[in-house]
Amino acid sequence: MINQKKISFDITIYDSFDELKAEDQSLMTAAIQARQRAYAPYSSFNVGASILLDNGEIVEGNNQENASYPSGLCAERVAIFYAGANYPGVKIKAIAITAASLNHEVNEPAAPCGNCRQAISEYEFKQGEPIKILMMGETGSVVECSSLADLLPLGFNSTFLN
Repeated sequence: MINQKKISFDITIYDSFDELKAEDQSLMTAAIQARQRAYAPYSSFNVGASILLDNGEIVEGNNQENASYPSGLCAERVAIFYAGANYPGVKIKAIAITAASLNHEVNEPAAPCGNCRQAISEYEFKQGEPIKILMMGETGSVVECSSLADLLPLGFNSTFLN
């Protein structure tokens, strides 16, 4: 017997940064500041991420490129690994991600790559609570997902290893 199942999720789209709640504006502002410090001499595509922890701390990360392309690291993983290393056991409430290019205006929200989705998923699964995701380009709308699981349905986690 063949079964079909539809997987869907809702997103919230804000027309601009100004429509965000004050807490989310602060988090996105931190991501923008992190983006401005990115090291992206090869792609000219700067990404910043900021994470709001359950204890109120905000940690930041930005993409760090390397001439040996696989050796670089995305902003989201820089931020989430920093949070995990320096605040073990503290839950992650939200992550804000923003991207800009030196070559053209990025006016669409930039979503995490597959590797970053898997890394964020690990922390969401570990803490047993969703992590809100806020995404924006350099200008334009902001997209909010209530959980990383929305961006990575049927995700791989430690239950497969037991």
